[in-house]
Amino acid sequence: MKSVIIVGGGLAGLVSANLLARQGIRVLLIERKTYPFHRVCGEYISNETIPFLKRHEIYPGEFDLPSISRLQVTSVNGKSALLPLDLGGFGISRYTFDHFLYQKALKQGAEFLLNTEVTQVQFNNERFYVKAGNTTFEADLVIGAYGKRSRLDVSLNREFMRHRSPFAGVKYHIHTDHPADLISLHNFKDGYCGLSQVDGGKFTLCYLTHSQNLKRYGSIKQVETQVLHRNPFLKSVFTNSHFLFDRPEVINEITFATKQPVENHLLMTGDAAGMITPLCGNGMAMAIHSAKLVSELIINFAAGAMNRTQLESEYQTQWNSKFARRLWVGRQIQRLFGNDWTSNLAVNLMRNVRPMADYLVRRTHGVPF
Repeated sequence: MKSVIIVGGGLAGLVSANLLARQGIRVLLIERKTYPFHRVCGEYISNETIPFLKRHEIYPGEFDLPSISRLQVTSVNGKSALLPLDLGGFGISRYTFDHFLYQKALKQGAEFLLNTEVTQVQFNNERFYVKAGNTTFEADLVIGAYGKRSRLDVSLNREFMRHRSPFAGVKYHIHTDHPADLISLHNFKDGYCGLSQVDGGKFTLCYLTHSQNLKRYGSIKQVETQVLHRNPFLKSVFTNSHFLFDRPEVINEITFATKQPVENHLLMTGDAAGMITPLCGNGMAMAIHSAKLVSELIINFAAGAMNRTQLESEYQTQWNSKFARRLWVGRQIQRLFGNDWTSNLAVNLMRNVRPMADYLVRRTHGVPF
């Protein structure tokens, strides 16, 4: 029986745990927190994932999930464009969805080691040795599913960790007056903010800002008052909403640099393999899809249908085929946002050149799988 250790328990890790454990593969997932907990995330999932989630009985349909079919984009000074989302999506908080997938994986027989951080992964003689806490675990394969960045990236000497990233992410849950079928993206200087409904009638307000805003104004609250409020749509949201967190969830040094899906024989999934810009609203869908790809290949490996070299090569090929172009498009679109002139240009193009707007939306979404 083959054994797999999954480092990190976000969407990619949890979906992989469900798929692999169901096939009789020994799975140990190591997560540094304890479920349920909040994550900095836009909490919108493209409908491209629904056939897969339902096929594997991990679609969270028991919750009150809003159906999202429209996109609003506003410029820094408040110009607005409204677009249909042909494929659309649904909203669900990571607090709810991750816990749901965790409980499903437990029933499938996956093992979990929570509140424990992996500090080192070594590969030697066709075996992995994973150090977590004071214990070293051994496995045939390791999936890296630990999110945007980790101390483990330093020990693996990953290229993107050699460069500092200037972006920080901030997330709240709020009660506000906003259409349930609408996801909105509001620009402000050196950043942008997404707003959409999730389960339980709450709304996720999540924004990305440049660290120079934090340095200049000294606190998140001051950045919101002095920078975000310059967009009249955002000022209205912050002024007229009820904020449900005592303090926001925050993550620093978010990077959109190119990453490799295979590093030192680790199979990277989700944000650990590459992060799409949040304005494209599809990180959760990509995490789920990458978990599908890697899990199906691991199942073939466990059955003796391919060796390690073939597994790694095929995963690299499939990952690049599905996601490399989407990530590149996201990085190009990001250049249009967070600036007065370019955000006005982007909104005007969306309002007046609909084929271009539709093309950009399609390029940042996948197809049902």
